[in-house]
Amino acid sequence: MSTAIKIKELTLLQAVNDGLQTMLRERNEVVILGEDVGENGGVFRATDGLQKEFGEHRVFDTPLSEAGIIGSSVGMAMNGMLPIAEIQFFGFIYPAYEQIMSQATRMRYRTKGIFTVPLVIRAPYGAGVHAPEIHSDSVESLFTHMPGIKVICPSTPYDAKGLLISAIEDPDPVLFLEPLRLYRSVRGEVPEGKYTIEIGEGKKLKEGDDVTVIAWGAMMPVAMKAAEEAERQGITCDVIDLRTLYPIDKDIIAESVQKTGRCVIVHEAHATGGLGNDIVSIINDTSFLYMKSPIERVTGADVHVPFWALEQHYLPTSARVLESIQNVINF
Repeated sequence: MSTAIKIKELTLLQAVNDGLQTMLRERNEVVILGEDVGENGGVFRATDGLQKEFGEHRVFDTPLSEAGIIGSSVGMAMNGMLPIAEIQFFGFIYPAYEQIMSQATRMRYRTKGIFTVPLVIRAPYGAGVHAPEIHSDSVESLFTHMPGIKVICPSTPYDAKGLLISAIEDPDPVLFLEPLRLYRSVRGEVPEGKYTIEIGEGKKLKEGDDVTVIAWGAMMPVAMKAAEEAERQGITCDVIDLRTLYPIDKDIIAESVQKTGRCVIVHEAHATGGLGNDIVSIINDTSFLYMKSPIERVTGADVHVPFWALEQHYLPTSARVLESIQNVINF
């Protein structure tokens, strides 16, 4: 007799914790390290209760050294462990960039496959929570330009747990970005126990014929709200959650824009050098002759993320996205 899978209603943050707990229980090689991840359970409590259950040898605090966290993790990963390194805020990752770029992403190539680096780097990212300076950066394109590492950014609790487990089981480095704005603001059904989601597959959240709207992470609720308002105006939208930023799902993009002939890309990162530019190139390469209007991008500005009084002026809004949807329709 089969046993029904139990479903829990979780926030995105709780889903991350659930995924970590699931893999700590299943694989003795899994360890979690980072600043305050142990007794305190992380600055956002993503690792809450894990040190108590699994002990200080598997969930442990580190010095305030991002380069040391990643450098140590690379060594552990090369020697049979499955480290999950937390960078407390994505904007703190810069001191570790050299370790990621020069060591973690190149080791398989450098050793001709003798060594791999099955390392997961977790990092809360994004603006909109009134955080201080360099706590709100969205610089995912620094890493999508880096061969040898996968970049994941879920927007729902279900995807967060399933993609995190897939990342932990991946034989190569994975950067796992967690949208700060969605940590406690979204809830969803999450199965108990282990399940996985294929890395590199986007997901269509809404079906439409007129415009393709592409986003990820914290911008998904913004994109969905704009698409719903557009629908009240008689405009239907395909809304795509990329979920994986590298390798990107080119097929789901091409299939959708070839149907609609119009596209709006939404991300909170800076416009210059943002991942949206690569998506425009994908569309030009695969679907240029299908397009009925120029592609529009709704992004953050090319400035440092401002302090909280001006933060909302920096971030894309559903009103800005709706305006771009109307622009591509009325071109």
